[in-house]
Amino acid sequence: MTKLAKAGLVQTLPFVILHSIIRHSPMQPDPFRLRLSALMGFLAIALGASGAHGSVHDKLKASGELEHWGTAVQYHLPHAVVLLLLTLFASTKPSMLWAWRMFLAGIFLFSGSLYVLAYTGMKWLGAVTPLGGLSFMIGWALIAISTQGK
Repeated sequence: MTKLAKAGLVQTLPFVILHSIIRHSPMQPDPFRLRLSALMGFLAIALGASGAHGSVHDKLKASGELEHWGTAVQYHLPHAVVLLLLTLFASTKPSMLWAWRMFLAGIFLFSGSLYVLAYTGMKWLGAVTPLGGLSFMIGWALIAISTQGK
């Protein structure tokens, strides 16, 4: 049992699982990428919640942009999880590092452009969104290519 668990500070199952994975991992994950991956997950939850409740929700609903916000969250959260998994389990392989970068770029370009478009109404950002989709596809292709010959 960890010191945090003994102190009663951490009682959540996801934390226990994640801590166990990191602790028993044969390689130590890059702290910067781990923090950035966690931040992307946090932002996905925070932005999803703000789009579902309160003043942001009301603004999006009034402007008819709630669907764009929902699409941004729908792509943001699973790719944030992919960032975390790549950080924990594929830290050193160059193709996986590039896949991680492509997923991060995809979150910013795809989801980020949709968040800003939905909130501000700047329609020209719709032209940026496909670049994020392309980044996601490149990331997935890099994972597929990296497993060739195994």
